Amino acid sequence: MWSQAELLRLMDVRPRTPGRYFGPAHGPTERNVVEAGQLLGSAVVAAAKEVPHQRVVSASMIFSRAAEHEASMSVEVEVLRSGHTFSSAQVRVHQHDSLCSAGIVLLDADAPDLIRSAVPMPEVDPPDRLRSHDQSGTVVAGRDIRVVDDAYTDDSDLIGPPELFVWTRFEDKPEYQYLHAALLTQSTTHWTVAAALRPHPHMTQSMAHRTISSGITMATITFHDEVDVTQWLLYSTRVTYAGHGHVQSEGRVHTEDGGLVASYAVHAMVRGLARPNIQGGNASGAVL
Repeated sequence: MWSQAELLRLMDVRPRTPGRYFGPAHGPTERNVVEAGQLLGSAVVAAAKEVPHQRVVSASMIFSRAAEHEASMSVEVEVLRSGHTFSSAQVRVHQHDSLCSAGIVLLDADAPDLIRSAVPMPEVDPPDRLRSHDQSGTVVAGRDIRVVDDAYTDDSDLIGPPELFVWTRFEDKPEYQYLHAALLTQSTTHWTVAAALRPHPHMTQSMAHRTISSGITMATITFHDEVDVTQWLLYSTRVTYAGHGHVQSEGRVHTEDGGLVASYAVHAMVRGLARPNIQGGNASGAVL
């Protein structure tokens, strides 16, 4: 069973030596591939611990090789520049002595508003009008997911625009803000492939890793305000392009009262499989 506590255990990487952190293994799963959002969340945590006097503003990562749930990982942080206002760090994730992903994290010392504006929240049904999403393989104990119009579905007859609107809320409040940020980050890569398939008849996210080869190749998240993951958060994911085996999406995370707390962009691969894969899975490539 996946749980909020397990997600935090995996992403709350622990220091071993200066600039090097340990990411524990989860163990055997139906599909032995770590979700890209988990790796990006681990990078956020590692950078926050390496530069503790500043907050993570943005993190971007390329996922060049799949990481396994059944093995631990090494997360290396190299501070490229440490400044009074901004710092930058490079984060690399290794497993079995091979590079799995690499990215850049921007941190800053924060500042009061000189100006403030934000894009408004989409007009969608609030979470109290929606049912909890209980699709097999997507349940995480301690997290409630509610999908607007039940649009994340295996029903190939239900087609729509290339977008998904998903509310999430966790039960337990993490101790540190960087852990809130990690939990928020972990879900950003869930929705892009499923959203890209929505307009196309007879294609659903359930085909991922069976007749469709899909996976997240790059993701970027920018944090605008502090976040509380025990309050309802709306993820709005819109696919802006699909073609040549690639998918690009943009997304935003709003609080229930309309505040914009984060923005994200995701690039994914979506291609046909030459031979069916009997493992199966969902479009995110791992547990939701």
